[in-house]
Amino acid sequence: MQEDSHTEFKSSFSDAVIESLVAFTNTKGGRVLVGVDNDGNPVKSFTIGGETLQNWVNEVKNKTQPSIIPDAEIITIQGKDVAALSVQEFPIKPVSFKGRYFKRVRNSNHQLSLTEISDLHLKSFNSSWDSYINPEYTVDTLSLDKVRDFVAMCNKDREVRIEDDPLTVLTKFELIKASGVTNACYLLFAEHDVFSASMELGRFDTATSIKDSLSIRSNLFTEVEDVINFVRKHINKSYIISGDPQREERWQYPIPAIREIVINMIVHRDYTHYGDSSVKIFNDHIEFFNPGRLPGDISIANLLSGQYISQARNKKIAATFKEAQLIEKYGSGIKRIQEAFADYGLKPPLFENMQHGFQVTVYSAAKLASEKTSEKTSEKTSEKILLMVTQNPAITIAELASNIGVSNRSIERNISKLQKDKKLERIGADKGGFWQVL
Repeated sequence: MQEDSHTEFKSSFSDAVIESLVAFTNTKGGRVLVGVDNDGNPVKSFTIGGETLQNWVNEVKNKTQPSIIPDAEIITIQGKDVAALSVQEFPIKPVSFKGRYFKRVRNSNHQLSLTEISDLHLKSFNSSWDSYINPEYTVDTLSLDKVRDFVAMCNKDREVRIEDDPLTVLTKFELIKASGVTNACYLLFAEHDVFSASMELGRFDTATSIKDSLSIRSNLFTEVEDVINFVRKHINKSYIISGDPQREERWQYPIPAIREIVINMIVHRDYTHYGDSSVKIFNDHIEFFNPGRLPGDISIANLLSGQYISQARNKKIAATFKEAQLIEKYGSGIKRIQEAFADYGLKPPLFENMQHGFQVTVYSAAKLASEKTSEKTSEKTSEKILLMVTQNPAITIAELASNIGVSNRSIERNISKLQKDKKLERIGADKGGFWQVL
């Protein structure tokens, strides 16, 4: 028996026990065994009095908000009585202990950030930030023409067409309610600039040298095309002669995949965060950064393998994009992006959580070619090292570098790889030793 995401050991009852119970209620439930050491063995000096369990339950109830009441029982481990305090996942989250909030991650408790507290509360009501009414916005801040454009997108190739007027459409989609305009509605159909959705675009020669830039603050539907047009402006395009009357265009990157990345940025962005989204275009790669990391229970490995359940941070925005036929199926976008780059013969995109957000980096053929060239150069250097070591086992790194015409660092890097691949071994010390080819 050991600690895990549902089990915690404590040698005695204390505030730490209540903290763990709160962490369990904010995740998937669990139990705390009291009177057990870190290895799961009963503590010899631990005893349970007649009123002990009831007193502990009352203390947990009084120190938590909303109050939780654990199930308490005495169980036997290795012939000795210990206490087991158990809780289920609480329906209204998050639960706090002394004004602090915790969640269970594997075998330890982690304090929640303000964003995590807000997200957990919204999820309890099967809701999201974008579905809430914002008193700052009114129907007069919306563009009904943009709503009509949305309806046109919905009706494309649709058997049952939407024939309602713009305000009725917004009401049916629950984007406006009797009490006002939702955050999603304003982001999607605002008449003027949407500063909370601003995105910074840039074309860079180097990390510090910028050739062109653009700040966009348009509504979310317009933002998709604004970003795609800026990307097209700053990447290469070639023509393939295939024998057909029209030449085939080939962009530096697969545009449908770029569009998918941009849509994912817009739909999954954390609009409550002060930071901006950004797109940085370099000669051989593009970086797409978005405020809002992956949900804590989804890893990069889950994302790439498809082994996860899609969780839209902004449910109303995601649903509206799906109605507009800009999202084909929830959770399948990453797979389509990977397949598009593979079909293009390009290096797979890099997906990573970083700082307060999530970044996707895509690489062009030039990047892939340069990496292949680098790999081939490294292979040739390694072959030369093995040949020279065979001829002179006592040869030094400096002599190898001089003979091959590369830096000492390059020789050290190649030797390290050869040793890792078990092709080369160092016998003896740096001075007086020798190389042995395996």
